[in-house]
Amino acid sequence: MSMRVTHGLPLARKTTLGIGGPAAVFVDLQDLADLPEFVALAADFPGVPTCLGDGTNVLVSDAGCSSPVLRMNTQGVRFMGEVADGRTLVEVQAGHSLHELVDTVVRRGLIGMEMLVGIPGTVGATPVQNVGAYGQEISETLVEVTAWDWVLSRRVTLGAAACGLGHRTSIFKGAGRWTLLTLVFALRKSALCAPLTYRVVADRLDVPVGSRVPPIEAARAVLAVRRGKGMVLGCSGADRRSVGSVFFSPELTPAQARRLRDEGASINRFPDGSARVSASWLIRRAGFALGGPIAEGVRVSSLHHTLVADEGASAAGFTEAIDVVVNRVLECTGVRLTPEVDFLGDWPEEEDVAG
Repeated sequence: MSMRVTHGLPLARKTTLGIGGPAAVFVDLQDLADLPEFVALAADFPGVPTCLGDGTNVLVSDAGCSSPVLRMNTQGVRFMGEVADGRTLVEVQAGHSLHELVDTVVRRGLIGMEMLVGIPGTVGATPVQNVGAYGQEISETLVEVTAWDWVLSRRVTLGAAACGLGHRTSIFKGAGRWTLLTLVFALRKSALCAPLTYRVVADRLDVPVGSRVPPIEAARAVLAVRRGKGMVLGCSGADRRSVGSVFFSPELTPAQARRLRDEGASINRFPDGSARVSASWLIRRAGFALGGPIAEGVRVSSLHHTLVADEGASAAGFTEAIDVVVNRVLECTGVRLTPEVDFLGDWPEEEDVAG
């Protein structure tokens, strides 16, 4: 059997922030054949089970989690051949590393994911908030997902259109109804990547915005940019306790976009048609200094304007830091930030964990 069950496991060990109390029961699932056993086990505990990938985008409550926590550790990529429009279908297990998947398909000359290189976490987490970076989003390549539906108590298959994919959101985010099991993507064979829409990546390659280069070169440039911001696991030293982007890139009204552009902000057009500015630019504009303390055990990264945890950090302190940043950015820029991090576990009912 490839299902490991642990009671009272501190979830801080399973997240990149290193924050959080214990799980009443923690299950590491390595083979989908054992899923029925997990479903039976979960019936003995309150609440709907929570799925945890690599813990790279979660803040766990100091009180821990009384409902079962499932760590999807299933691995595997299967190339299913071409469909009528020439794209190649790729089936991936939910526990497979996203970074490894991107590396695999790029080396095969398949495009559609090259800008997602270096993003930590599992493939199963990507539709939950429609993971994206540098002009690409999962919504552009996702075909369908297979999931366990805790309401219907059976496996279901959902096409991409049914997943409700938007800017860093989907029907899965915050719902708790589904546990994603496998995903199918459609990627296109090409000697050149998608057009480069972000200046920072184009500058790294010394080409104009809109250029196309071999996908492996684009991926290397994106990876170099991410490393420079400390947003690749294992490269950021003292800033390693991070969730990457704590806040969404907020959507701007035309008036806000014009004003911030005049102030030097880089306004980017996202696949959903919205104009957005990076949260890190707003945090810097609000006067937060790199490395500066925000709350006990929580500070601004020394590499990038995002929040990181140090010794003594707690979930309560991290949510306090989120509130401080949201309020000062709103006061200084007129733009409201919204947390991107997922809040997992048993939170006090009176606490506003959404900042």
